[in-house]
Amino acid sequence: MIKDHHGILLSESLLGKMESFQIYGNTMTDFKVRHSESKDIPAIKALYEQPSCYASTLQQPFASEQLWQDRLNRVSDHFTSLVAESHGELLGQLNIEVFKCPRRKHAANIGMAVSEAHRGQGVGRALLEAVIETVEKWQAVTRIELEVYTDNKAAIELYQECGFTIEGTAKNYAFRNGEFVDVYLMARLKK
Repeated sequence: MIKDHHGILLSESLLGKMESFQIYGNTMTDFKVRHSESKDIPAIKALYEQPSCYASTLQQPFASEQLWQDRLNRVSDHFTSLVAESHGELLGQLNIEVFKCPRRKHAANIGMAVSEAHRGQGVGRALLEAVIETVEKWQAVTRIELEVYTDNKAAIELYQECGFTIEGTAKNYAFRNGEFVDVYLMARLKK
């Protein structure tokens, strides 16, 4: 184990194995980041049932467990789902899909949610850093894209700290809580 520039313990390498994980620690919570498993589906469903989680993503308030099983149990070289957990409690989830089109296989898109009870504790940053390391060092991805609601200031700040820049605004992108809302189109280009 080594410490990064934030003093966070990291595995020396993911070694290309998605079952490898990284341990993160601070005064609040010690947690690990790992690939999600079928047993995580009920907790992932519960995460996205939190009002701010479905309001900050494109998830529906009452998504079925079957929908999450179908989504997360699909085996694909192009799709990865990571979770952060502490002592069996799911703290956050991030998925990334590498585009299949031959002309876009250098690019991927992410979506993420962090439990309302565990925000501001490094969970989102740890998930982002783990997926960035994986796709940039092991999958030849040089462009990571995301969409974030323009009023989600905390997420925008985190993404910018992790090297993402705003490339544009999509007006009336999604319908949320009775009105259309805008998103920023953000991307991180490998340095």
